[in-house]
Amino acid sequence: MGRKDKGNILEIMKNDFKSAFSNPIVTVILIAIIILPSLYALLNIYACWDPYGNTADVEFAVANLDNGTSLDNQTINVGNELVKDLKNNTKFKWTFVTEDELRDGVYKGDYYAGIVIPKNLSKNIVSITTDDPQQAKLEYVVNVKANPVAAKLTNTAANTVYTELNAKIVEFINLAAYGKLGELQEGLASGAEQLSGGGVQLQSGAAQVSSGAGQVQDGASQVQDGSKQIKDGSNTIKEKSSEIDKGKETIKENSELIKEKSSELEKGSEEIQSSVDPSLIPDGPVKEYAEGNAKVADGSGQLAEGSSKLADGSVQLAEGSSKISNGSAFLASKSGELADGSVQLAEGSVSLAAGAEMLSNAAAQALFTASAALFSSADALSGITGINETLLGDYFFSPVKLETNEIFSVPDYGSSVSPFYIALSMWVGALITCVMMEPKSSMGTKYSPFEMYTGKLLIYIVMSILQACVTLLGAYILGIHVDNYPLFYFSAILVSVVFMIIIYSVISAVGTVGKGIAVLLLVLQISGTGGIYPIEIMGEFFRYLYPYMPMTYAITLLRESQLGVVWSNYFPALSILLTIGIVFVVVSVIVKDKADKPSKYFEDRLEDSGLF
Repeated sequence: MGRKDKGNILEIMKNDFKSAFSNPIVTVILIAIIILPSLYALLNIYACWDPYGNTADVEFAVANLDNGTSLDNQTINVGNELVKDLKNNTKFKWTFVTEDELRDGVYKGDYYAGIVIPKNLSKNIVSITTDDPQQAKLEYVVNVKANPVAAKLTNTAANTVYTELNAKIVEFINLAAYGKLGELQEGLASGAEQLSGGGVQLQSGAAQVSSGAGQVQDGASQVQDGSKQIKDGSNTIKEKSSEIDKGKETIKENSELIKEKSSELEKGSEEIQSSVDPSLIPDGPVKEYAEGNAKVADGSGQLAEGSSKLADGSVQLAEGSSKISNGSAFLASKSGELADGSVQLAEGSVSLAAGAEMLSNAAAQALFTASAALFSSADALSGITGINETLLGDYFFSPVKLETNEIFSVPDYGSSVSPFYIALSMWVGALITCVMMEPKSSMGTKYSPFEMYTGKLLIYIVMSILQACVTLLGAYILGIHVDNYPLFYFSAILVSVVFMIIIYSVISAVGTVGKGIAVLLLVLQISGTGGIYPIEIMGEFFRYLYPYMPMTYAITLLRESQLGVVWSNYFPALSILLTIGIVFVVVSVIVKDKADKPSKYFEDRLEDSGLF
């Protein structure tokens, strides 16, 4: 660039500043252009300063139809308790109406939303203590058409009612469960005492079993001794039984002989009696002798008859004795087997007694252990059931406390959104400036496209700096939170200058088409830079545009410097934003040199139409 080029550039700059102050109207317009962008940012920041803190004027209708119920002879009306809590809640303007008023008011838009508390609310809540629990329900009525943001706010109100009600239900359920724990504690304590008593009884029974086991063992010894005697007697009976069998045969033989001799004796007696008749013999010794012989014969006959009967009886006795002997031998044999079984039974009884004693002792020990465990559980539950019910209710209302650790804490919502609105206002300010002070074409002048571009650029940069300063002053007066003032001021001025260079370059290069490009970029950057909503929840198209938008990095610079700087975020954003500015300058200079004449022709034709 030669000396002549520098002179032309300085001349253009001098003329611009001279024109700015030569006409008061121009000066006023320039001041308005400087102030207007700051109003765009400051008014939006102020409007969003604490939007959720002003919901107290948002009307929310409530219709309480709850009839209440009773539990343990106490009247319960959860609906009335809920209404009482809401009257102390200042987050919304709670309006208590009838069901018809609520539905009609929401339908017409008099209320943004409302909640109907049903007649059976308390009854359903108390049903948790029965075998047939019923779910409690609320009816949320909302007019979505009335206002989209209001619908979201009333959702918060509905959640407030829902949370309050659920807190009461949870408290009720847990207090009921707490009462059951008291009953369980008493039951455990009673059961522990019963188990302990059972253990004592088992131990006593074990002692008796042990004593019985000793008696059984003594009896077993006696049975063993008796078994030995029975076996010895059994063997003797068997030996004698054999001898009785032999004697039986001898008796049979002798019995036959006695019978035979008795028969002979009986015949001889009859012969004696028939041969001598003592009545025919005269008195005297012979008669006496004859009478004696008759008597002897008669006695001998009787003796013979008796001997015969005796022989028959002896045979029967011998046979009976043999049967007795054989039965005694059989009985002796079985008595030996019985004795052996009695010994085994005695030995088994001893083992059984020992096992019973061990089982009894083990069972008693188990009962004592279980009793101790139940007593421990009862003591633990006693500690729980001894808690004050009011404190317990507060605990169940919020059993877990969430401790919030805010990193880069921001005191208000307005400060949180100010990086987006400040960056947006600077883009709007640059666009307004370039539209009101339209960059000139070099056609019809003595200046080259490059000289015209460079010479006009300074006044635009100065305007951007002034716009940034006014915006920063307003932000300071408004009281937005700033973590690092020097870095924040530097970042804001830099962003304003870069945006002005970008928009100026585009409009200077292609004229009216450039204005359209600047407006299009404005529209895309409102949703595609993550200034308010996280870019992750935006559409795929905007997520694609996000890394290519200048405002993405401008917002990062302002956010980091205002709310807490992280240098690993700040420096990359600074480098990319400066690179985007330089790229626009280089491209615009190249394009302006080629497109300045066609652009001038296009603008003249628009002007000739009378519409532009």
